[in-house]
Amino acid sequence: MKSRALLLAAMLGCSLSPGLTGPGVRAADAPKSTQPGPWTPLFDGRTTAGWRGFGKAAFPEKGWIVKDGWLTHVAQGGGGDLVTERRFTDFEFEFEWRIAPGGNSGVKYFIDEARKAPIGHEYQIIDDAAHPDAKIGPKRQTAALYDALPAQAPRVKPAGQVNVSAIRVQGDSVEHWLNGECVLRYRIGSPELAAAKAASKFKGEARWGTRFPTPILLQDHGDGVEFRNLRLRELH
Repeated sequence: MKSRALLLAAMLGCSLSPGLTGPGVRAADAPKSTQPGPWTPLFDGRTTAGWRGFGKAAFPEKGWIVKDGWLTHVAQGGGGDLVTERRFTDFEFEFEWRIAPGGNSGVKYFIDEARKAPIGHEYQIIDDAAHPDAKIGPKRQTAALYDALPAQAPRVKPAGQVNVSAIRVQGDSVEHWLNGECVLRYRIGSPELAAAKAASKFKGEARWGTRFPTPILLQDHGDGVEFRNLRLRELH
């Protein structure tokens, strides 16, 4: 039975804690840093402080607004992607989001603005039921490492409802969380990630699949999407 549990853990991506037999790891069983920093809000619910446009010095003049405590991208509003003014190395980033029906967006990390394009690792945010990209397969559905690795049994709430997500980066280990469960874990530099990259649209991107200090990026994919309760703590 122990070997079956270990095999299941390898297949599912997230390591199983003692006594767990389900498809994911519960939030209470998340691996903890021995010295986590304090939680820091990245959005105060009222202003755009701490954010700017990708590759720009200022916050976009159109497309993004603060409304009812949400950092909101208006559908077809333009504006481009947002990035935090700060960069992070080892961190836990938590956020709530709500996608418009038929919408597509994402949260990206391992972003290098010197590339002049917002290419990085993407936590996919999408209307799995209605957006055509989600119909391609699980690697392009909610909580996946976009176009590379699928989330495992994600319990996603439908478009228009609030989901709670997290991204955890510590050393070479990266985890995607959705609604209290770890749905994907991968390791930078692993053969599995290299194979996933080779089969993806990022196969020609030299720095994709490596780790470095990164801003957090909120994607403008042209559709309506809202974010709130964005907070981060650094891990040491």
